[in-house]
Amino acid sequence: MNQVSPISIAQVTDIHLFADENQELLGMPTSESFGVVIQRLKELDSKLDLLLLTGDLSGDGKPESYERVDNLLRPLQIPTYWLPGNHDCAMTMEEILNLGLFSRRKSFERGGWHFILLDSSVPDCVHGHLSLETLDWLDFQLTITANKPTLIALHHPPFAVNSDWLDTSKLQNSQELFAILDRHPQVKLVLFGHIHQEFQHQRHQVQYLGTPSTCIQFCPQSSNFALEQKSPGFRHLKLYPQGTWETWIERVPYFHQLELTATGY
Repeated sequence: MNQVSPISIAQVTDIHLFADENQELLGMPTSESFGVVIQRLKELDSKLDLLLLTGDLSGDGKPESYERVDNLLRPLQIPTYWLPGNHDCAMTMEEILNLGLFSRRKSFERGGWHFILLDSSVPDCVHGHLSLETLDWLDFQLTITANKPTLIALHHPPFAVNSDWLDTSKLQNSQELFAILDRHPQVKLVLFGHIHQEFQHQRHQVQYLGTPSTCIQFCPQSSNFALEQKSPGFRHLKLYPQGTWETWIERVPYFHQLELTATGY
C-alpha cells in the first residue's frame, strides 16, 4: 500500500442476532435487517480492508447466534475484528469467532494505524466499565506504539448522549479512560456502539463517534425509552497513514414497522 492510500473500514455494531433466526427485537427481524446491511457491505467489499464489530453481535449470548454471525459474514472475505457488548457472552465469542478471517486479536496494525479494542462489558449488567487490568493494558499498548496514529474501539459510550434512560448505561469510569488518552497524543479516534444512533463529540484532539445499529434505532435526546423509525446503518471510515481520516454513516434501504410502545430494553 503506498503512503497516500487510506485503509477503508466498516464499523458494524449492535446486530442483535439470536440463536433462533426468526426471533425479533422489539418487532424488528434482526436477521433480515442485518442481511440488507451485508448486501451493502458486499457492494463495497473491494473497497473495504476490514470490519470492526463493536459489540452486541448477539441478542441472547448463545453459541448459535455467533455461528450465524460467522456464517453470514464469512462470504464477504473481509478481515473481521470484534469486541463484546452487554448482550454478548465474551467467552463464547472467543471460542467461535476466531477462525478464518475472524480474529480475536485486540491490538493490531493495519494501513499505518494502530487499532486497540477494549472490553467494556460487565457480566449481567447493562452499563459499561473498564477493569484496572484493561486500563493498564491500554496504557502499555499506547506506550509501545507511540509513533502510530491510533483508533480505539469499545462498546459503551464514554459520554452522556443526552438521553436520560440511555445515559444510565454509559461507561461508568470514563475519567480513568480519559486520563490515559490524555497522555498519548497519537490517539485520533474512539469508536463505540450501544446507543443505536449517530453521535459525534470532540474532547481535546480526539473524536468520539457513535454509530447506528444494524437493527433498531434509538430516538436521540429522549428522556424515556423511545425508538426512531430510521433505517439501519453502519459507519464507513477511511484512515490515511499520516493520521488524517474521513467518516460517514451509511443507511440501508430497509423499513419494518416497530413496536414503538415498548417500554424497556
